[in-house]
Amino acid sequence: MIQAKRALLSALGEALRQVAPDAAASFTPVFEAPKQAAHGDLAVTAAMQLAKPLKKNPRELATALVAALEAQPAVQQWVKLPIEIAGPGFINLRLKPEAKQAIVTDVLTEGEKFGCQPANGRKVLVEFVSANPTGPLHVGHGRQGALGDALCNLFETQGQSVTREFYYNDAGVQISTLAWSTHARIKGYKPGDEHWPESAYNGDYIADIAADFLAKKTVKADDREFTASGDPEGLDGIRQFAVAYLRHEQDLDLKAFDVRFDNYYLESSLYTSGRVEQTVQKLVDAGKTYEQDGALWLRSTDYGDDKDRVMRKSEGGYTYFVPDVAYHIAKWERGFEQVVNIQGSDHHGTIARVRAGLQAAGVGIPQGWPDYVLHKMVTVMKNGEEVKISKRAGSYVTLRDLIEWTSKDAVRFFLISRKADTEFTFDVDLALKQNDENPVFYVQYAHARIQSVRAQYAEKGGDVNALAGANLALLTADTELALMTRLAEFPGMLTAAAQGLAPHDVAFYLRDLASAFHSYYAAERFLVDEVELSRARVALLSATAQVLRNGLALLGVSAPNKM
Repeated sequence: MIQAKRALLSALGEALRQVAPDAAASFTPVFEAPKQAAHGDLAVTAAMQLAKPLKKNPRELATALVAALEAQPAVQQWVKLPIEIAGPGFINLRLKPEAKQAIVTDVLTEGEKFGCQPANGRKVLVEFVSANPTGPLHVGHGRQGALGDALCNLFETQGQSVTREFYYNDAGVQISTLAWSTHARIKGYKPGDEHWPESAYNGDYIADIAADFLAKKTVKADDREFTASGDPEGLDGIRQFAVAYLRHEQDLDLKAFDVRFDNYYLESSLYTSGRVEQTVQKLVDAGKTYEQDGALWLRSTDYGDDKDRVMRKSEGGYTYFVPDVAYHIAKWERGFEQVVNIQGSDHHGTIARVRAGLQAAGVGIPQGWPDYVLHKMVTVMKNGEEVKISKRAGSYVTLRDLIEWTSKDAVRFFLISRKADTEFTFDVDLALKQNDENPVFYVQYAHARIQSVRAQYAEKGGDVNALAGANLALLTADTELALMTRLAEFPGMLTAAAQGLAPHDVAFYLRDLASAFHSYYAAERFLVDEVELSRARVALLSATAQVLRNGLALLGVSAPNKM
């Protein structure tokens, strides 16, 4: 179908050049998916789009375009004639079965590379999770992990070179609070005691850090290692040990979630390297700042912000968006054409001021750079009630809690199954159900069902490694044609999802593909007496299993052979 679609796009372009030569040069023809399956396989809206600039009736233009299309060899080869015109000028194409059947060969030939584009050298950086090492990762960090990793995988399918980056503060107010909290535990205090700091972190993990510090243990994270001195008064040593300890704990969470990073970037390095001061000087030299009431301000309203922003406070010290600007200039200087930041929706206010700072710095960064994906938080339900507190964290449900209660697969799939900017309720009880109500089970079960049929086919003497030569012309049932149509949508879906920063589209697609398979499974028998028909149907099932695996892999979810 992909081959047929490419040929038909070329034919559509030629038909447009014949019917509307003046408009064709600046108009990019595309096929759309009809809103209803009964309307055909491909829809063309060019007649309605071009009618106004050409000052022609859209239906009359559609009639001329159809006549030109039907004369094209590719249309005659792949499309059922005559072509229909609907409504004010919709052109609906119905493909011949052989156009759809070809997709099975494409999938079986390309395997795990089906849907992938060749490498293009384009560098992309995705920053996600980026949790300060002050406690275990919470469910919101999990949503970021699922979104970020899937988006990186999507970019890689489009031939892009992707860097996964984790940015964190190792020396700010929160880190100071962590050090003092650990120090209090070392002194023998606990939450609720008279001398317990009011702002301290109350989770059990603080006691664990204190005990290991006194035991002079060594902790190793992906990006740092530190050995405790055991000195209860060595506050800087306590701080460094606590940071390394929690970075190690985060690594364990991320490993359990099957998320990796290529690079860790420390906020403190922006100061020690002089990048913050250099950035401020760039803005001052560009004439984009002013002083008022002892503070240094950025003229961010010049770049669409709702008000000017303080850069340096009157009492000294920079506001938090200044290192953000410095950090993003560093990203740009590292050669990343596209940068995507995945953050909680509470960061919405930072977008305008960071972009304003980047434009004001005058370093060549294009408007609208970087891209942002903002996600809303997750509500966790268990036994019909909202869960708010984890003993481990003291105040919130951790990512590890959720994985332990359900599974990595369920957490991954669930957290990515909704658009990032929508509220999401994670129902633990639903995630444990083994029925059609559970979306991840529904998709994984489709794959397991197919593998069961393939195993039975092999037991009956069929060769599952010799399916590429199957007579696909035998696949003419409505459920077969519907399933093949779904398979052919996979590459285009990947491209659109990557361009739209919409990894949830993959989850939507997988549910639709699983539904098409389950309908096929209910309607037809696969291991029939007709050898060639059985072979063709097992070939279609094998192609379906491959696409299910490819899609699930993008989400970091397994494709089990048995359930």
